[in-house]
Amino acid sequence: MRLQTGGLTCLVALLSLLEGTTAVKHADFKTCAQSGFCRRGRAFADQVSAAGPAWIPEYEVDSGTVKLSDGVLIATIWKAVSEQDGGRVELPLTVSLLKNNVARVQLDEARRQKGDIDLRNESKAKKQRYNQAEKWALVGGSNFDVRAKILDSDKGSTKVQYGFSDQQALIEHKPFKITFMRLGEVQAVFNERNLLNVEHWRPQREKKEGEEAAEDESTWWDETFGGNTDSKPRGPEAIGLDITFPGYEFVYGIPEHASSLSLKETRGGEGNYDEPYRLYNSDVFEYIVDSPMTLYGSIPFMQAQKSGYSVGVFWLNAAETWVDIVKSKKNPNTLSNEKRSTHTHWMSENGLLDVFFLPGPSAGHVYEQYSTLTGTTALPPAFSLGYHQCRWNYVSQDDVKDVDRNFDKFDMPYDVIWLDIEYTDGKKYFTWDPLTFGDPISMQEQLDKRDRKLVAIIDPHIKNEEGYEISKQMNDKGLAVKDKDGEKSYDGWCWPGSSHWIDAFNPAAANWWKGLFGLKTFPFATKNLHIWNDMNEPSVFNGPETTMPKDNIHHGDWEHRDVHNLYGMTFHNATYEGLLARLGKGNERRPFVLTRSFFAGSQRTAAMWTGDNQASWEHLAQAFPMILNQGISGMPFSGADVGGFFGNPSRELLTRWYQSGAFYPFFRGHAHIDAKRREPYLVEEPFRSIIRNALRLRYSLLPVWYTAFHRASLDGMPVIRPHFVMFPEDEAGFGIDDQFFIGDFGLLAKPIVKENANSVEIYLPDDEPYYDYFTYKVYKGKGYHTVPAPLDTIPLLMRGSGVIPRKDRHRRSSGLMKYDPYTLIINLNNQGMAGGTVFVDDGESFDYKTGAYIRKSFLFNGETIVCQDFDTPNEKVNAAIVKSMKDTRIEKMVFAGVSDKWVDKKKVVVKTEHKKWEADVVFTKGHDGKANVAVIRDPKVPITQNWTIEV
Repeated sequence: MRLQTGGLTCLVALLSLLEGTTAVKHADFKTCAQSGFCRRGRAFADQVSAAGPAWIPEYEVDSGTVKLSDGVLIATIWKAVSEQDGGRVELPLTVSLLKNNVARVQLDEARRQKGDIDLRNESKAKKQRYNQAEKWALVGGSNFDVRAKILDSDKGSTKVQYGFSDQQALIEHKPFKITFMRLGEVQAVFNERNLLNVEHWRPQREKKEGEEAAEDESTWWDETFGGNTDSKPRGPEAIGLDITFPGYEFVYGIPEHASSLSLKETRGGEGNYDEPYRLYNSDVFEYIVDSPMTLYGSIPFMQAQKSGYSVGVFWLNAAETWVDIVKSKKNPNTLSNEKRSTHTHWMSENGLLDVFFLPGPSAGHVYEQYSTLTGTTALPPAFSLGYHQCRWNYVSQDDVKDVDRNFDKFDMPYDVIWLDIEYTDGKKYFTWDPLTFGDPISMQEQLDKRDRKLVAIIDPHIKNEEGYEISKQMNDKGLAVKDKDGEKSYDGWCWPGSSHWIDAFNPAAANWWKGLFGLKTFPFATKNLHIWNDMNEPSVFNGPETTMPKDNIHHGDWEHRDVHNLYGMTFHNATYEGLLARLGKGNERRPFVLTRSFFAGSQRTAAMWTGDNQASWEHLAQAFPMILNQGISGMPFSGADVGGFFGNPSRELLTRWYQSGAFYPFFRGHAHIDAKRREPYLVEEPFRSIIRNALRLRYSLLPVWYTAFHRASLDGMPVIRPHFVMFPEDEAGFGIDDQFFIGDFGLLAKPIVKENANSVEIYLPDDEPYYDYFTYKVYKGKGYHTVPAPLDTIPLLMRGSGVIPRKDRHRRSSGLMKYDPYTLIINLNNQGMAGGTVFVDDGESFDYKTGAYIRKSFLFNGETIVCQDFDTPNEKVNAAIVKSMKDTRIEKMVFAGVSDKWVDKKKVVVKTEHKKWEADVVFTKGHDGKANVAVIRDPKVPITQNWTIEV
């Protein structure tokens, strides 16, 4: 790559990132012991635990202040402090009770609410605790249950009933504790272990000679790490709370970590971690697997699961956060079947204590409750579910055109080709290199001939160079993040060298950024161009922990420490809005934006990927647990770099990775600038054909993926689902994270992630038949089954009871498949029945929101298969979509698991509202463990109409 001249510091910073490709530099990132507030939080927990019953809690609800009105309970909590600090600190408590059984608990600091504090170092930072995370993360949460009522209240406690009348919260006053119950059963307890800790404001005092501090103040007033000193003008201000899930042994969520789906304990012991899970969006170069170390994004959502029940919590805080997890039994020495309880300890550097309790009771209810708060994933444009081809970097427009032609030459489908930073003129965004990309329009026009798209990278760091108009505008208008003095644009180092960062918290900055994507303002951009937002943690090469100093100042005088984990989301939101607006009002098309950094709510405007992985079997295996965790945490449009970003995969590894990638919701091949070229057509046979088949499998199943994403956009259900979601009673499957179900179709996948594997053990959670997708071999019986998996085979089963819609015509891109006919795979269960759905629209506009879609259900009862509108009467469907799809039909129906009675069946009767005709049937007798299969050939039924087929 070309390094920018601009000083030795820049050169050293860049080279330090590019040197070697072995492992993350742990010394660049804090451990809990090196993070002042985390160290204090853990020490406090140890102190409380060691004291046991002798511990004197500091927090008490003032019984005389408890009031409930219109679904909101308010009270005052008093924190006991030293006489030097006034004896007690007032903490306003708000408990919001919502109609859908969700409860929100907020705790603030009265003195800071009023701004009645002094800041050190003449700082311009806001005096209040950060209270605007909800502005960015939430779209709901105000549906207060006005019928909520206090059932019982005295000086010792207050019990309230809310939601569907089966939900109760018991607020104990001294010490403060909240117990959430459903039908009398305890679901979760806040502050059961008395780890509530709100570090109140206090002035910095000079110690008298010989005076010893009552507490460790070494990181209260400033904190140094890696040569950078954080000025901390407000002093110590951390918050902490323990949340216990009684009887819930499994917890999931809090991405992003390269760890297992089921979260591990973090206080040591065999197989456990010694460090808490950290949430602090960071550019972690070459991350390691099986680690609680922070990565690029943060979603502070946790789900707890036990047999038949699921609950969740959402910790709404954008500051650096650590989460400790331990599990225990009340009677550890007994031989009873008592389940372990999970105890979590949440610690954030600052901000409000703001926690939502999501009572379920099923996983689906939890996801719906969470998506009601933070929004669902956007229904993606259809092309984005196809295959994406990327590397750092395609060196010219001719290179791009050549790659495009070679995909066609080798008959491999793909939808999107990507440009990394080298396409720009000197790493200045919204420009093109005049030597290598002198005619970007011709490049985009060639792609458009096959209905393909281009994605270009645009990051939040803006090159600090005289004559660069974008930089001039941003700084002249005051739209960049400021340094700690709040006057000058913060200057740091990133790919361009000296850079400034857009402050998208500023509405004026976001609006300005939005305007840069207009087709008249972004040179040579077409509607075919979409955007990749990278480095938006934000990554700062010479900053503390490779990010921005915490005492930088954002719009509204909030410190960066207040908003760090939100920064990336504000940036990709602004990018999304720019792409949305570029064609003008009324002509909007669904944008595609990929982000590396994210927070709760990012799912509304962006997809994500797991960052800079490595070309190793360990990273291939790590991808699915990470992607599954993203899905259950509300952000299902996720994937991992196929082949690994760093390094050069073996042919076997690359092949297996494409077979896995075909089951990533976001499917992209990507590689580092130093990696060998590895476009899938470059590998020799037989690997090339095997990869081609994996790509074709993805494309044939695009109706499954699109329908699953449509459901996710409605109610937050993950697109790929772990076992505990689908079979919540089956505890044996709660820890499985290397196999999963896709949508509601009964597709069970377990791609190979181990070297030299020729078979795999697949766990079946019930007694229904499971049919091999390719051979129709039947696997039956709960437990593990050995499934053959030579290199050319993906272990993929179909559960009896599902109907799978697919398209079997091989095309060059998804857009060219739009009007192709469908095939239905109807997998019969033990009762000889099956059902499923399909969702169809134009794949690009927002017209589906006003009825321009087709959503059909298919139900086979053993004698008749019925197709009907799933949720909208046919006459109310937008006529335009029906007209455009009128010639799209179902060309084949495959029934797996039919009885021998079908052997003599030659014809079936097809009926629509006004017509009736016959279609041919072909029966194949199963052998060697394979199911009987019957095929209805070309029944000629359109996807737009309701119909029945009598068999």
